[in-house]
Amino acid sequence: MEGRPLDERNLIASAKNGDTQAFEQLVRTHQGIALRVAYLVVRDSSEAEDVTQDAFVKAYRSLDRFQIEAPFRPWLLRIVRNEALNQVRSTKRRERLALQVTRDPVSGDAASSPETEVLRLEERGHLLGLIEALPERFRSVLYCRYLLDLSEEETAAILELPVGTVKSRGSRALQRLRNSFAVENRDSK
Repeated sequence: MEGRPLDERNLIASAKNGDTQAFEQLVRTHQGIALRVAYLVVRDSSEAEDVTQDAFVKAYRSLDRFQIEAPFRPWLLRIVRNEALNQVRSTKRRERLALQVTRDPVSGDAASSPETEVLRLEERGHLLGLIEALPERFRSVLYCRYLLDLSEEETAAILELPVGTVKSRGSRALQRLRNSFAVENRDSK
């Protein structure tokens, strides 16, 4: 059908043959999640943008090694994650995780009160602090599954783990978070 966008495999095949516009379409499709993956690792929005750009350049240069039958998104996000980890290792930066609110409120929704917004941000910050306290093997699974909304299969591909390991680490991480909340609630009484 004329005017219909090419499917992803066709875009990849065209990009492999040097079609930069096809690769630009792939970038537009995946740049949001790639930026979020980078941000969750480097914890700085400007660094995440740099990492994401470097990852897309690396992906473009590596397209000849990409197998067209394989899913593109996990392959790309693995490159993004690896670039971000390299950035963290080189700078040794350890900052508290502070997620930016990237979604615009739906128009027509009533704006929340400043007090409600402060409480929501405090709760989110508290939860992120508890997640941050988890070991990296648990944290990375939670980031992928719940903050990025990736499937277990995509998470496994990005983290280069078996799906069963993703399931068990996710379950253990959630249990640790429940235990942390239980201890805090008991101590606050």
